Amino acid sequence: MVTTALMRIVSPCWKPSVEGENSSKHSNGRFNGLLWHKEFGSHVNGDFSMAVIQANNLLEDHSQVESGPLGLLDDGPHGTFVGIYDGHGGPETARFVCDNLFKNIKNIVGAEFTSQSQGMSRDVIKKAYLATEEEFMSLVKELWLEKPQIASVGACCLVGVICCGYLYIANAGDSRVVLGKLDKFDKCVKAIQLSSDHNASVESVREELQNRHPNDPQIVVLKHKVWRVKGLIQVSRSIGDAYLKKAEFNRAPLLTKFRISDPFEKPIMTAEPTITVQKILPEDHFLIFASDGLWDLLTNQEVVDIVNSNSRHVSFFFLKKKN
Repeated sequence: MVTTALMRIVSPCWKPSVEGENSSKHSNGRFNGLLWHKEFGSHVNGDFSMAVIQANNLLEDHSQVESGPLGLLDDGPHGTFVGIYDGHGGPETARFVCDNLFKNIKNIVGAEFTSQSQGMSRDVIKKAYLATEEEFMSLVKELWLEKPQIASVGACCLVGVICCGYLYIANAGDSRVVLGKLDKFDKCVKAIQLSSDHNASVESVREELQNRHPNDPQIVVLKHKVWRVKGLIQVSRSIGDAYLKKAEFNRAPLLTKFRISDPFEKPIMTAEPTITVQKILPEDHFLIFASDGLWDLLTNQEVVDIVNSNSRHVSFFFLKKKN
């Protein structure tokens, strides 16, 4: 099984369950301490496998697979939606995105679908991201005085949509999707990265931040040998993180460690995703969606080799692990 192979590699990362405590079987998956996995499930485009490894008892991350109508009506476009939401600072944003992003896509597709349009597009996905961001910002404003720490909570957001023979990939953050693609010449399955990591460790991301903020020499800071945006966070795109997007949330009663001394007029981070679209080809064997916890441990090709050597025509595999 796909999950079994990877679990052997990362097994030191989770605590063993105690019999009768945090150990159970569920119709949708299996639990073992801080590990949850579903070996195989079905969707309209094939099968998928999922796994989650928590670093602690508080689950900050969420993921979802939705299959069927991508709009509000059954006669609209059908397909598969995949979401990986890697939370940081708390679970609120990732949970909110899981509850609302796909719903927003369905609402937008439903509003824009016509007999001449397939309904799904880059613009639909971008609008759904920004609508979800706006809704979460409204929640932060509503809870600001009683729960100011919600302004420092965010989530990297990676989405894949298969619809009408096309694959749409949208990313805001440093989660990643990798395609296992058959090379027709040497007959091996090669790793093709389909998303860009929005992480300050990447030189092009630092350049992008510096170009957007030319008057701020501290927009990226090397702190303890790690590049961070304003010395606080590694990712440059996310949903949430209101304290780095709206100055009204970068003040008391937010904890001092999250506040920056220099005032800012435009958002330091953005929720706008980078989006790619490509036609699905017969040599495209499987997709791997995962948060940075997996890619910090293994290369793209190593993960593709593991899935390829263990797969049973698997379309999706997820593994998430917080550092």
